[in-house]
Amino acid sequence: MPKLPYRPCVGVMLVNRDGLAFVGKRAPGGNEPTENVWQMPQGGIDEGEDPYEAALRELYEETNASSVELIGSTKGWVTYDLPPELVGVAWKGKYCGQKQKWFALRFTGKDKEIDVKKPGGGKHRPEFEDWRWEKIEKLPGLIVPFKRAAYEEVVAELLPLVKA
Repeated sequence: MPKLPYRPCVGVMLVNRDGLAFVGKRAPGGNEPTENVWQMPQGGIDEGEDPYEAALRELYEETNASSVELIGSTKGWVTYDLPPELVGVAWKGKYCGQKQKWFALRFTGKDKEIDVKKPGGGKHRPEFEDWRWEKIEKLPGLIVPFKRAAYEEVVAELLPLVKA
């Protein structure tokens, strides 16, 4: 089988005034794991879309949040590979994993702005069934194991920007 490409994607570390990051509990479905299902918002970049604009769009589509300020981003792309049992299944079998550009955003709104049950103004299917604010250092331990190294890289690069 030929080597599949990585899916271009963005991720958002949404940080509140207390320096805690948003994590959403993935809604169950399909081939989804049932443990370590907390993650930060992320999603694909549309053809011709600027990564930062994609990050703002994905954040709104998954959390309803739009009151944000840019803190910074990863210098390059962070990649992860799908486990063998998901290659050929996830994303209609087109990709071996994702390459992600991550953005740290400061949330300037009130918590009631976040609505994972009716994200994107109620125009998008919920990706999360619950959410909470979490210590940034704990994020890698909450994600599915095959994404853990990517989360460790994201935390190592963005945490200093958040604390600055």
